[in-house]
Amino acid sequence: MPGMSIWDDILAGLQSGIPSDDFRRWFSATGYASDSGDQITVWVPTETARRHISTHYLDKIENLLDSLGRPNTRVRLVVGGDDEEE
Repeated sequence: MPGMSIWDDILAGLQSGIPSDDFRRWFSATGYASDSGDQITVWVPTETARRHISTHYLDKIENLLDSLGRPNTRVRLVVGGDDEEE
């Protein structure tokens, strides 16, 4: 069953392919912001989360996009809310 957004579909694919603790730690607080066709914008809670997801999961996300028929779509991770960490 398809998700409510492309990000939901990506999350479902990631959840089945990474340890559940890692999924909760890095993806549970993310949120779908928008989809312009060639770019999906996703809210992340902190700069640390943005860097970690970009470094460790971007290849998996791009592979999932490809398998979902969106090979030329990129994901833009945007830190939302207060950034007290930096």
